[in-house]
Formats: sequence, C-alpha cells, structure tokens
Amino acid sequence: MTTVRTAKTLRKHASGEKNTCAHRAIRLAVGTLGVVLLTALLGCETPYSATPSGATGNQTDLSKQPDELIIREGDTLKISFPSTPNLDSTQQVRRDGRITLPIIGEVTATGMTPAAFEQVLVKLYAPQLVSKEVTVTVVASTIEVYVSGSVLHPGKVQSDHSLSALEAIMEAGGFDNAKANTEAVVVIRNEGGKTRNYIVNLKLVLEGKQSEPFYLKPSDIIYVPEKFSWF
Repeated sequence: MTTVRTAKTLRKHASGEKNTCAHRAIRLAVGTLGVVLLTALLGCETPYSATPSGATGNQTDLSKQPDELIIREGDTLKISFPSTPNLDSTQQVRRDGRITLPIIGEVTATGMTPAAFEQVLVKLYAPQLVSKEVTVTVVASTIEVYVSGSVLHPGKVQSDHSLSALEAIMEAGGFDNAKANTEAVVVIRNEGGKTRNYIVNLKLVLEGKQSEPFYLKPSDIIYVPEKFSWF
C-alpha cells in the first residue's frame, strides 16, 4: 500500500509540476508576445508624446502649425498680374494638378508653394509683363485625412483649415470610450515617399495637461487602437 501511495503521490507531484510548467510557459509566451509587439510598434514608429507647455526638441516642433502652404489638388488660386490686370484669373487646381491660364494654357501648380509658383509664372509670362511681378494666393484649400479604429464614425474627414489629431477624431464622432486607447493614438504619415508613424498621447490633452495640439498634414491616417487587455 505504501508503494502504491508513493507511486500515486509521485505521479500527482509530476502532474502538478507539468501543470505549473505549462502555466509558466503560457505566461512567458504571452509576456514575450507582448514585448515583441511593443518593440515592433515602437521600433518602427517615431514616438510623440504630448508634453506640457514649454517642452523643447522635436516633440514641440511636431505640434506646431503645419509647414508652409503647398498647393494641392482642389485648391482655388487667385492669380494677379499687377502690371497686366487683364491676365488676372481665379482657378481651381484640377485633379491632375494643373490649371489653364490665358495665353500659356495648361501649367502644373501642385507640389509648390505659392511663392515658387509665382516665379514659374513670371518666367512663362515674361514677354507679356511690364514688371516681373505675379501674385498667387490660395483663397480656398481643403485638407483630407482619414480616421479609423476605436472612433464612432471612422472614415474620411475634410476641413478647410488646419486640423489637429484630436479635432479630426471629434469630427469622426469622437472616441469609442469603451474601447479607445487615448494614450497611444497613431498618426500615419507619408514623408518623402516613406511611411512614418507618430504615437500621440491624447489622454494628456483630454486631461488638460497638454496645450499644444498635434497638427495633421493632408492624407494623414489617424488610428485609435483599442485598450490592451491580456484576457
């Protein structure tokens, strides 16, 4: 009987060790997976954490107003020739990035600042101009961004003025409060032909601890992830 009990005890002990090892293995696997996912997320993205006013460095630079205005498809341009007003016109940039102007016909306008486009027009109109002066003004411009993830109404958001990440989310119906992780909102942006991601902590903004908004650029994608849970 003692031998039988001993054998049973050993088997029970061995089974307990296996279960313990199995639980440890599962916890280790889950923990490792979490570390791998976090490392991958942060490793391929440039983190941006909204910080209190007075912060310095790239974080503050990223939260400033967008860069100098670039002419885009859909923009409406007012083109003035001070010395030759009969050439004045107001044009909307077509989807192919071009506009049609008197005398010279079609010309590409997108991808340039108004000042750079002015110089292009000065050269093209040189024979007709008394003074080498052209003024280009963007009188209407639309910015389009895309909001997805844990928001109430994901989709495209349009605005005729500069837009912050939080404002875009509010335009998309606001956060899904039951799911949204407001501390790690991802802004996906194409810069120089490469995709670059920024992590924006909007929880600080919502709590009034951050005053400088993260301004968006055309075609940015804002992704609001779900709150992370192990189980």
